[in-house]
Amino acid sequence: MPGKILNSNVEEYLESLLPKRDAVLTEMERYAKKHDIPIIGPACGRLLYLLAQISGAKRIFEMGSAIGYSTIWLARAAGRGAEIYYTDGSAENAKLAGQYLNRAGVSDRVQILVGDALFLLDEIGGAFDLIFIDVDKHQYPKALQKAIPRLKSGGILITDNALWSGRVTAKAKDIRTRSIQQLNRMVYSSDELFPVIVPLRDGVLVCRKS
Repeated sequence: MPGKILNSNVEEYLESLLPKRDAVLTEMERYAKKHDIPIIGPACGRLLYLLAQISGAKRIFEMGSAIGYSTIWLARAAGRGAEIYYTDGSAENAKLAGQYLNRAGVSDRVQILVGDALFLLDEIGGAFDLIFIDVDKHQYPKALQKAIPRLKSGGILITDNALWSGRVTAKAKDIRTRSIQQLNRMVYSSDELFPVIVPLRDGVLVCRKS
């Protein structure tokens, strides 16, 4: 799991404000903690929900979905009739996600795809209202290059782990940190995107395509 980037007192305060989640999300949070599976957590889940809801996103592509925690937040925000694509490289994760999505009452609007999200995106036609990037960190720059052309004008691009436990602030030797740093530079130099990094949890990058 990523380390905290906020002052611990602020982090605890924000967590104390969060309303209790339903049984499905609560169980997923416990499962992820027990099995060391990275999920966005409830604070970022609410941010995803809000961004999807206020943007009116109905066609959403997730690049990396793990056990489907973020998928549920997005699917609930998008509502009935939405078209959400879950992707993960693990068939075991996908099977578990399918069970959670069904119990959460959103399986009717989610298509589960197993494999490399970058290639799966190529297989699905059309433009998207919202794309969420949370793949392996070394894939971030390539994922961004793939995602931008697939976003509609006015579409929302969201990327998790944009601050990477604060490691992005120093000269990096490992490929994951360098890749996140590269993605951050790419979005802030882009003529097509208006980016903001929200220092919540591990840093959430939010962009709007012009």
